[in-house]
Amino acid sequence: MRILWRISLFAVVLGSLPAVPAQAETAGEDYGAYSRMTSRSAGQFWADGRAAGQWAWKPLSATTSEISWGDPAKWPPSYAEKFVHDGGWVMLDGWRDNGTYYRLRITKEQIGDATCGNLRTLATGGRQHYVKWDIPSQTYCLKAWGTITEESSGKVVDFGHTQIWSPPAPCANPTYGTRTCVKQWESWWDNQGRPGKPITRKLERDQFVARGIGMAFAIRQYFPKAWQADAHSDWTW
Repeated sequence: MRILWRISLFAVVLGSLPAVPAQAETAGEDYGAYSRMTSRSAGQFWADGRAAGQWAWKPLSATTSEISWGDPAKWPPSYAEKFVHDGGWVMLDGWRDNGTYYRLRITKEQIGDATCGNLRTLATGGRQHYVKWDIPSQTYCLKAWGTITEESSGKVVDFGHTQIWSPPAPCANPTYGTRTCVKQWESWWDNQGRPGKPITRKLERDQFVARGIGMAFAIRQYFPKAWQADAHSDWTW
């Protein structure tokens, strides 16, 4: 099974947990305005003075959209992630690659505060709660555990994914200067190639998503190696 992690891309606590304090929403702000997932939008990010990758959203319906990530010199890629806007959430269903679909299904999810404390269990309906649609004024943490099934073969990978989403704040990069971004910190763990074994860390990074510009405004990767990239252009198609 070959799984490509995003330029996209976790302790189990059962029983009664303290509730997370209610979070006020940032007036008029939603994830769609930052990610641009509801339009045919695209962008390119550079590292070390040259193109490092490209993304493009392709809406499939009023609520569902795919985002492709790949090499701009070999576009379009076979890889695309499927997201669904469902009520107050953007949900991750899975992704397609090399002619097959990788179905992601959740076994447990939690939501907590900026330090991933005060965790409480989220009701799980299959897809992953990826990000809140209406942007809260406070930072929040999401933890998810589940499986990824390669539909063409039935092979299964166990995974864990922790995200910390921060509210809108000033951000900057060399091409665009200062803008407004929401920041996603994420840590991805899995046991790909080691079925039945414990999951291990595969990725840790920050991604800044800029209002009106989209994904990968700035990427600051910390693991498995230090690397960074910045948005260089964006457009609609």
